[in-house]
Amino acid sequence: MTKNHHPIKDHLNIFGPALLLIIAGFILAYQFVQPAPPTKIRIATGSETGAYHLFGKRFAEFVAQEQIELELVTTEGSQDNIALLQSSKVDIAFVQSGAGTADQATDLRALGSLYFEPVWLFSRKQLTITQLTDLTGKRVAIGHTGSGTHPVALQLLTDNAISDTDSQLLALGGEASAKALLNGEIDAAFFIASPQSPLVRQLLTAEQIQLFSFERAEAYTRRHRYLSAVTLPEGVIDLQRNIPAEKTTLLAASANLVGTDDLHPALIDLLLQGAQEIYAKGGWFEQPGQFPSPDYLDFPLLKEAERYYKYGPPFLQRYLPFWAATLVDRLKVMILPLLALMLPLIKIMPPIYRWRMRSRIYCWYRDILAVDRQLRDNEITPEPVASC
Repeated sequence: MTKNHHPIKDHLNIFGPALLLIIAGFILAYQFVQPAPPTKIRIATGSETGAYHLFGKRFAEFVAQEQIELELVTTEGSQDNIALLQSSKVDIAFVQSGAGTADQATDLRALGSLYFEPVWLFSRKQLTITQLTDLTGKRVAIGHTGSGTHPVALQLLTDNAISDTDSQLLALGGEASAKALLNGEIDAAFFIASPQSPLVRQLLTAEQIQLFSFERAEAYTRRHRYLSAVTLPEGVIDLQRNIPAEKTTLLAASANLVGTDDLHPALIDLLLQGAQEIYAKGGWFEQPGQFPSPDYLDFPLLKEAERYYKYGPPFLQRYLPFWAATLVDRLKVMILPLLALMLPLIKIMPPIYRWRMRSRIYCWYRDILAVDRQLRDNEITPEPVASC
């Protein structure tokens, strides 16, 4: 009795196990595919009048081009930003160097430094302030608690043996501090801010206010490695009025962009590309191309950021839209089962198919020989020959 062979069934018998093996390989590989980057992230900035907030808006505009929403969270300053990062209430934050250390926040990682933030010490012009020791007994605003200015100002004053036991150290910062200084309610005030800050510009051009020059800047930078010495050229604020009237030496912290190990790698690359566009041109204290930088950091550098500084943006992000580049990058792990399974199967399956087809023919050889003998001996039987 003959057996009918359906071609589809035959192909399934041959190729079905190989197909199932490939599917199982893809399912296994998919477990290692990274999730897609989030479409909404949060950044801790500072007060709405500060430079951090202004730069946060520029970052938001940049990532919006790639359909990612960046929500700005206003805070009291760098120390608040560190606390928000540690509690996972924000994804990234601006943090001033010197505001926190890796020993205090071991779970935080830096994407890089962005620009120098000068330490501005303004005082009333009728006072003679040549050294920080001259602030002894004075009313000094050292930044509000939670700001990056507060710990740095305290450190500088402590270096000069000034404390709240012999002076009035007031936790004032921002607009309140500037207003108090302009009204003569305090004698001096510390600020750490970009020269683009409206408050800094206001105080630099105020006739009754003078800017302190850190003539011993090198000593401070040797004692505190997070600080750098920068120079404010004569007349750079206003050439017509010659503001400042002489070259001024300032101490400077650096503005750092900080996140955690949980930050999606694709977002790290995108944010650093945004930093490149915003800060690479340089400024009053920065050379073109100096920032963003892997230097001037308080926290360890993320490994993805380290790769970016060495090799630049990922290859795919240079030529594809962000969403397409991240999709291909995520799914490239799926190529592994394709290479590990498909290539060997391509070599194995043709011989298996040939063997399968030949085996269906070989099993008839015995019957064909029997028929051949019957024909030769004229012993043809009417009985059908059993099939294999």
